[in-house]
Amino acid sequence: MQRDQLADFLRRRREGIRPAEVGIADGPRRRTAGLRREEVAALAGMSVDYVVRLEQGRSSQPSPQLLGALARALRLSDDERAHLFHLAGHRPPPADGVARLARAGLIRMLDLLGDTPALVLSDLGEVLAQNRAAVLLTGDHTGFSGDRRYFVYRWFTEPAARAVTPPEEQEHYARQLVADLRAAAGRRSGDPTVAGLIDRLRSVSADFRRMWAEHEVAVRRADRKTLLHPRVGRMLLDCETLVTPDQGQQLLVLTPANAEARERLELLRVLGVEEFPTGATDTSVR
Repeated sequence: MQRDQLADFLRRRREGIRPAEVGIADGPRRRTAGLRREEVAALAGMSVDYVVRLEQGRSSQPSPQLLGALARALRLSDDERAHLFHLAGHRPPPADGVARLARAGLIRMLDLLGDTPALVLSDLGEVLAQNRAAVLLTGDHTGFSGDRRYFVYRWFTEPAARAVTPPEEQEHYARQLVADLRAAAGRRSGDPTVAGLIDRLRSVSADFRRMWAEHEVAVRRADRKTLLHPRVGRMLLDCETLVTPDQGQQLLVLTPANAEARERLELLRVLGVEEFPTGATDTSVR
């Protein structure tokens, strides 16, 4: 671990970020260049004291999980993120692990979208980042582990994942998920992460086995989905998917398709995230 180099790198990256890039007002009384340490701590979900010790070269070796959180908070590029891991004495995550950290540019787009719900997803449907509006709409979906990280797995194994889609739309939506996974499997031929996910899905879901055998392939770009939200009811949403050039990550932007959905999204913003019911129905719109 190169403590002095790590400290200097973190400090310079913190000072190089404009508060507006992460949704923080840049008031006239601000004296600190870039972000304050407490702002980085809040964005990364760690204590201010630990951020201070990192920047002063006095910390213990940060874990890969903490480094990933810092990389997201500081909006690091892929090269900067790899450098951060090296300075901290860790190997950068392998290809699949790197893909599980949302790209800095997509994070900035989440911030810029403001009250429009938006999520960053991996090509396998894992939610890597959400803006506040998306958390209000779907709940926080960044904390799943194992195969539950992938919405396609939850869809075929957990009734709660399907309950927010009207019964008449469920077959169509399931086929979209399988066709999208088939496209990802083609791009990542030989990848044990993808092959293992498919094998486990085939072993636990007869519906998945049936649809997988039909060999439908389609990468979703735009879609319209009805969401049965547990707090404000039925909403018709337009789902626009923007894909990175390497097709490894996607930005999913959700907009109301009619006046009723617009009013219900506004009601969610008024209610606030603090009232989102604990253990609520999975409302992912992947």
